Amino acid sequence: MVITRRWAAFLMAVGVWTWVIWPRFGLAIYRDDRSFDGGTPTSFLWVHALLIAASLTIGTVVGVLGVRAWRAARGSGVPQNRPGPAAPKNGR
Repeated sequence: MVITRRWAAFLMAVGVWTWVIWPRFGLAIYRDDRSFDGGTPTSFLWVHALLIAASLTIGTVVGVLGVRAWRAARGSGVPQNRPGPAAPKNGR
């Protein structure tokens, strides 16, 4: 599979966006009154912590794939952002 540099840049941007947004959300959840009950973490905090961890993991994977695709596209010699040759109509 060949990913163009444009799509690779998009994947990297998604990875960066994930790391900009989710830690800020995590801080807001941590400061929320529903996160602790007498100093003990509540299910509200645990559920959101798991969601944040999953999102950061997925964002990291997507970002790394974007970086790898960017590097692979650089040396592939494939023209970027242009459709490839049309398939023959006779199926050969």
